[in-house]
Amino acid sequence: MILNKTYELSNGMSIPKLGLGTWEIPDDKAAQAVRDAVKIGYRLIDTAQGYDNERGVGEGVRTCGVPREKLFVTTKLQAFYKTYKEAKSAIDESLRISGLDYFDLMIIHAPQPWTDFHTDNHFFEGNLEAWRALEEAQKAGKLKAIGVSNFEETDLDNILQHGTVKPVVNQILCHIGNTPFALIDYCKRNDILVEAYSPVAHGEMMKNRQIADVAQKYEVSIPQLCIRYCLQLGLLPLPKTANPAHMENNADVDFVISDEDMEILKNAEKIKNYGEFSLFPVFGGKMAADGSCTAGDFPHKKGGNNQ
Repeated sequence: MILNKTYELSNGMSIPKLGLGTWEIPDDKAAQAVRDAVKIGYRLIDTAQGYDNERGVGEGVRTCGVPREKLFVTTKLQAFYKTYKEAKSAIDESLRISGLDYFDLMIIHAPQPWTDFHTDNHFFEGNLEAWRALEEAQKAGKLKAIGVSNFEETDLDNILQHGTVKPVVNQILCHIGNTPFALIDYCKRNDILVEAYSPVAHGEMMKNRQIADVAQKYEVSIPQLCIRYCLQLGLLPLPKTANPAHMENNADVDFVISDEDMEILKNAEKIKNYGEFSLFPVFGGKMAADGSCTAGDFPHKKGGNNQ
């Protein structure tokens, strides 16, 4: 069963091969979602400062009935914290809000603040400042491992060349129809595990006839096919759901996609429209300085979202 399998990180730690994403799970629902997931067998829970549910996730971790050391809890440093002082304070605040003594992994949510996401300004100095705070927190035992999210090769080069600790993961948008193979290969060459958020493309995969046909061939659901695709690429998928039935379905992926079908999926038509989620920076939208999306009136949390 996939929930019992792990990857080994570059620092020697083990991390489950499948995790639960918690973006858009409200804080008052997060604890129950975590308890449900852990009961099913999940041991990796992924949250973020920008999700506004660290308190609920922490409560779920503390009350799920499984010893803390058996769980792997990840959170993310807000993308707009680009000074050592801000990052240091934010790390302590996440621990306070969650009620946890440590996080197994904390990652920088994005190389740029969301207002500058995917611009030419890579905030190299700011990321090194934030990284130094993460390194110190790891040395102090507050964090077991540290990593990044949404980092491109040049952003990773900056950390690898000037930091003292290598990022163990890079969490990126990755799914059928949007698989950044060059970045994945770069990460693998540098022994950085790639975590795949939005493995079902926020439901857009459900509308794809070609993907549905392949899923039907294997007698699995489209989300199962999407998750299995990521696993066979050596990635760690993080599907988001608060529905226990969906959690179980997402974890039932002990089948193998043939090499021929993997090639079909690798070359699937690129997704260009994520529906209402297209307004979010990670899906191509832009954020204004006031925290709103410039492409429309869809609400956006200041910290950003990515599951």
